[in-house]
Amino acid sequence: MDEPEKVRAIWTQLGLPGIIDVHTHFMPKNVMDKVWQYFDSQGPLIGREWPITYRADEAQRVATLREFGVRRFSSLVYAHKPDMAAWLNQWARGFANDTPDCLATATFFPEPSAAGYVAEAIATGTQVFKAHIQVGNYDPNDPLLDEVWGLIEDAGVPVVIHCGSGPVPGPHTGPDPIARLLGRYPRLALIVAHMGMPEYAPFLDLAERYEQVRLDTTMAFTPFVEALMPFPAAEIDRLKAMGERILFGSDFPNIPYTYAEAVHHLIDLPGVDDTWRRNVLHDNAARLFGLS
Repeated sequence: MDEPEKVRAIWTQLGLPGIIDVHTHFMPKNVMDKVWQYFDSQGPLIGREWPITYRADEAQRVATLREFGVRRFSSLVYAHKPDMAAWLNQWARGFANDTPDCLATATFFPEPSAAGYVAEAIATGTQVFKAHIQVGNYDPNDPLLDEVWGLIEDAGVPVVIHCGSGPVPGPHTGPDPIARLLGRYPRLALIVAHMGMPEYAPFLDLAERYEQVRLDTTMAFTPFVEALMPFPAAEIDRLKAMGERILFGSDFPNIPYTYAEAVHHLIDLPGVDDTWRRNVLHDNAARLFGLS
């Protein structure tokens, strides 16, 4: 059985129409090339190599997700400096227009123009934002983002936010800045990327406290991450109880193992049932994004 058949067998046996993957990356080629260079150089920082399993051209990567039976995915672009987010948003809008199974995605950065281009992104149908606190190296509570968070909160558009301190910490990563942010904007629909690794428990706390906070499974529970930042066994019961607030994410194409492995390690978690699996792989995201 080849890899697409393995992935399709999982969701078929669960009675699903496919998978919804909220955490995938499509970017302009020059930006993706730099991202891949970053991962190629990360071995010394995290203590092991990080090969890119799906290093291929854009058309092949889209085709691969479709072969897996991924019904919807995202083009999580993110800015690491000023004067970058607006043109990334233009690119992502064009990509979504040309790729109807991609959720319309946008990003932002703390800069004076942010509120303007975020308002435009919302008006033109953005379905999900991406914020990368680690790479962007900014405080989510930067005053330049106050209007941005207000606009996003009022619009109810979800934000996939990389705010945990894995794989390497940054000055503004961890649960405390997000706790302060949610204290100011409690209706924000945040999707905490990577289950908040390695601060899994504090981010579960925030999801329990704020009903619009969710977590995505990106890279969590895989042997690659478990060797470095294991999910605590003591939190498995809470993970199961929050089955309607967990969304599947893969980090495709930037993963150092296969997509089938990521899905298998998720559905093989101890004690989860088929309702939990269906919710996480598809139904939670379908509800969040209003998909039939």
